[in-house]
Amino acid sequence: MISAVGVVVPAHNEAEFLGPCLRALRRALAELPARIDRAVCVVADRCTDDTAEIARREFSGWRTGIVTATGVAGSIGEVRDLGVRSVRAVLPRHPDSRVLLLSTDADTTVAPDWAGRHLARASRGSHAIAGCAELAGVSPLTPGAQLRYNQVLADAAVPGGHGNVYGANLGVRADAYTSVGGFRPLRTGEDRDLWRRLGLAGYELCYASDTLVTTSARLHGRATGGLADLLRTLDD
Repeated sequence: MISAVGVVVPAHNEAEFLGPCLRALRRALAELPARIDRAVCVVADRCTDDTAEIARREFSGWRTGIVTATGVAGSIGEVRDLGVRSVRAVLPRHPDSRVLLLSTDADTTVAPDWAGRHLARASRGSHAIAGCAELAGVSPLTPGAQLRYNQVLADAAVPGGHGNVYGANLGVRADAYTSVGGFRPLRTGEDRDLWRRLGLAGYELCYASDTLVTTSARLHGRATGGLADLLRTLDD
């Protein structure tokens, strides 16, 4: 039985988006059963804006809200893994088999039932859960680019579900995460790489179309090879 949930949020100069992200996370975590311990770590990665200060302000009065700052350039895989280690450090009494690690992004807002849906899937035996991501607000994409993006999503479908894996909406049980070596130090694709290794190791994977986040449709993002780069290649 899952007894703790730890959420990791990498953030590089995300002062514009981080406040709404953390407020949405707080609402979603508040919906969990009282027996569940919870922690959130914002990894403020080489920030030159107010990202870290905003995170500390949003965490005011929240005992297990953590801000971990980095000053050395590293890959997104290293940043996510640092966040995992940070949330595990504040949930020490829970064994790995009872901790659910959730990953999202600073330009993303989770649905109110997001954490609860991840928890329900894990409680039913899934070791890893890949949710869906919708583009936020008025998209900068042209109608043609939006159609191409929708086709990219549709082409990813597999017999087991939607087939998309996003670091912005990913859950992994901590024992499975640790056993395959966690996020590797990759500049891009760290989420899909982890998913692939979990599958090869025989863990139970779940594509959850009803587990939703809304993410920025910006065309210039923070991570090389991320969603913003994909959207830009589709743009007219």
